[in-house]
Amino acid sequence: MTAHSYCFPAGGEGVGDVRQDWGYVDVRANAHMFWWLYYTTATTVSHYSERPLIIWLQGGPGMAASGYGNFLEIGPYNLHMKPRRHTWIKDYNVLFVDSPIGTGFSYFSEKNATLLTSTEDIGGDLVTFLRKFLQNRKVFARTPLYIFGESYGGKMAAEFAYQLEKVCTYSIQTIVLV
Repeated sequence: MTAHSYCFPAGGEGVGDVRQDWGYVDVRANAHMFWWLYYTTATTVSHYSERPLIIWLQGGPGMAASGYGNFLEIGPYNLHMKPRRHTWIKDYNVLFVDSPIGTGFSYFSEKNATLLTSTEDIGGDLVTFLRKFLQNRKVFARTPLYIFGESYGGKMAAEFAYQLEKVCTYSIQTIVLV
């Protein structure tokens, strides 16, 4: 997994004053999936790991979770960088994932890389993503996991959860928004 901050000004801390992290996971040869994590701001816990991890998948396909879901729906700031009164990070750790590859900041590093066209293949990329993501953030492997998908993201969420359930022992709760 490689972490990059070149999407933001050099030396920047991200957006606003909430704890966050972002980067890429190489899910296949030449296929790099972008993620943006906001840690919960819940004041009723002593450590962020005491709150569940929500994975947010945007619909379309073609809409970026890191942009649309983040700034137009549930992230801590709106499109004008004003703090949102009702944000999910007040209660949860929220991980926006730009999927499938080619969406948002997720990209192919070679022109002849394989563009996925089936929900089953996209689900496989997401399982690979989560496995590699958790290798560097083991604390989240012990927290409840909720997978949300909006519109077509609901199809990706269901397939992702189905495949994930077959290969791992995480505490999974799947919620599909259609």
